[in-house]
Amino acid sequence: MTPDEIRLERTCGACPEQYDAFVGDMQVGYLRLRHGYFRVEVPDSGGVTVYETTTIGDGIFADSERDYHLDQARAAIAARLT
Repeated sequence: MTPDEIRLERTCGACPEQYDAFVGDMQVGYLRLRHGYFRVEVPDSGGVTVYETTTIGDGIFADSERDYHLDQARAAIAARLT
């Protein structure tokens, strides 16, 4: 499994900014940024946390950090699925 195989669908734009992660049609992760804390859980909300960090943005990523943290999230999900 590679991070590129994981597709993110944004489910909320702000407060919180959140995404569901999929491989094909199967949900494999849940990503959520709220109050400056970003976490990634597998396979869904309430699952195992595989990545977490604080952010510049509070309820939405700063443009300068979004791609970095979403790439880290995909990598953490891929590592867990391998």
